[in-house]
Amino acid sequence: MKYLVVVFVSMIMLSVKAQTTTIILLRHAEKDTTLPNATMMKADPPLTKAGEARAVQLLTVLKEFKPDIIYSTNYTRTKATVTPLAQKFAKDIVVYNPNELVKFAEDLRLQKGKTIIVAGHSNTTPALVNALLKEKKYESLPDSVYNKFWIVTIDGDRITDKLIEY
Repeated sequence: MKYLVVVFVSMIMLSVKAQTTTIILLRHAEKDTTLPNATMMKADPPLTKAGEARAVQLLTVLKEFKPDIIYSTNYTRTKATVTPLAQKFAKDIVVYNPNELVKFAEDLRLQKGKTIIVAGHSNTTPALVNALLKEKKYESLPDSVYNKFWIVTIDGDRITDKLIEY
């Protein structure tokens, strides 16, 4: 009987643990602003060599995580930032709309027990973290900052966040 109780409790604990969702949110790597119109809002510049190196560096920085889903906005720089991760884990990059962050945050919250990577921009990434937390905690990143990411953990009703610089 004791054995059955231990097995049952273990199964419940595994079930609870399996419901923890980890969302890693990062800004795209360094973009090439030397191209004509590269700094305009509608521009879609590629990554610089430093940006390409940062995208590869994410393989090491995020080595403890195995993503189930990888999201990106539909821009060259954001998709290129997560491409090495997508290739390593044989995942497609799923495009999301950065103009609908509240809805996207709700969709992310519904994905129980997943590890999710989201690539965005200097303004949308902190805004998405805020939407997940349901509070305005973070401001937009300065244009020159590419070395920070957030880890948001959702465990039942408990949501925690961590800002990491690498």
